[in-house]
Amino acid sequence: METSKVLLGVLGGVAVGTVLGILFAPDKGVNTRKKLVDQGMGYADNLKGKINDIKQEVTNKYDSLLGDAKELAKKEV
Repeated sequence: METSKVLLGVLGGVAVGTVLGILFAPDKGVNTRKKLVDQGMGYADNLKGKINDIKQEVTNKYDSLLGDAKELAKKEV
Protein backbone atom coordinates (compact mmCIF):
# COMPACT_ATOMS: atom_id res chain seq x y z
CA MET A 1 0.00 0.00 0.00
CA GLU A 2 1.31 3.45 -0.85
CA THR A 3 2.52 5.60 2.02
CA SER A 4 0.38 8.52 0.89
CA LYS A 5 -2.77 6.39 1.02
CA VAL A 6 -1.91 5.11 4.49
CA LEU A 7 -1.19 8.64 5.71
CA LEU A 8 -4.44 9.92 4.22
CA GLY A 9 -6.38 7.07 5.85
CA VAL A 10 -4.80 7.70 9.24
CA LEU A 11 -5.46 11.45 9.06
CA GLY A 12 -9.05 10.81 7.99
CA GLY A 13 -9.59 8.36 10.83
CA VAL A 14 -8.14 10.74 13.37
CA ALA A 15 -10.34 13.57 12.07
CA VAL A 16 -13.51 11.48 12.20
CA GLY A 17 -12.67 10.16 15.65
CA THR A 18 -12.01 13.64 16.96
CA VAL A 19 -15.23 15.04 15.54
CA LEU A 20 -17.30 12.19 16.97
CA GLY A 21 -15.58 12.48 20.33
CA ILE A 22 -16.25 16.18 20.53
CA LEU A 23 -19.86 15.85 19.37
CA PHE A 24 -20.64 13.29 22.04
CA ALA A 25 -18.80 15.15 24.80
CA PRO A 26 -21.01 16.89 27.35
CA ASP A 27 -20.26 20.54 26.55
CA LYS A 28 -22.12 23.61 25.32
CA GLY A 29 -22.67 23.90 21.59
CA VAL A 30 -20.61 27.09 21.35
CA ASN A 31 -17.65 25.41 23.02
CA THR A 32 -18.03 22.31 20.87
CA ARG A 33 -18.09 24.33 17.65
CA LYS A 34 -15.03 26.30 18.76
CA LYS A 35 -13.19 23.06 19.50
CA LEU A 36 -14.12 21.70 16.07
CA VAL A 37 -12.87 24.84 14.33
CA ASP A 38 -9.65 24.88 16.34
CA GLN A 39 -9.03 21.20 15.66
CA GLY A 40 -9.78 21.67 11.96
CA MET A 41 -7.34 24.56 11.75
CA GLY A 42 -4.71 22.40 13.42
CA TYR A 43 -5.26 19.63 10.88
CA ALA A 44 -5.13 22.15 8.03
CA ASP A 45 -1.84 23.58 9.29
CA ASN A 46 -0.43 20.07 9.70
CA LEU A 47 -1.49 19.14 6.18
CA LYS A 48 0.03 22.33 4.75
CA GLY A 49 3.30 21.49 6.48
CA LYS A 50 3.30 17.96 5.07
CA ILE A 51 2.52 19.25 1.57
CA ASN A 52 5.37 21.75 1.82
CA ASP A 53 7.73 18.99 2.98
CA ILE A 54 6.75 16.78 0.04
CA LYS A 55 7.07 19.72 -2.36
CA GLN A 56 10.57 20.47 -1.06
CA GLU A 57 11.59 16.82 -1.33
CA VAL A 58 10.38 16.63 -4.94
CA THR A 59 12.19 19.88 -5.77
CA ASN A 60 15.42 18.58 -4.24
CA LYS A 61 15.21 15.31 -6.17
CA TYR A 62 14.45 17.16 -9.40
CA ASP A 63 17.43 19.48 -8.91
CA SER A 64 19.67 16.51 -8.14
CA LEU A 65 18.54 14.60 -11.23
CA LEU A 66 18.95 17.69 -13.39
CA GLY A 67 22.49 18.17 -12.11
CA ASP A 68 23.31 14.51 -12.76
CA ALA A 69 21.90 14.76 -16.28
CA LYS A 70 23.98 17.86 -17.03
CA GLU A 71 27.14 16.13 -15.79
CA LEU A 72 26.39 13.07 -17.89
CA ALA A 73 25.77 15.24 -20.95
CA LYS A 74 29.13 17.00 -20.46
CA LYS A 75 30.93 13.65 -20.25
CA GLU A 76 29.34 12.47 -23.48
CA VAL A 77 30.39 15.57 -25.42
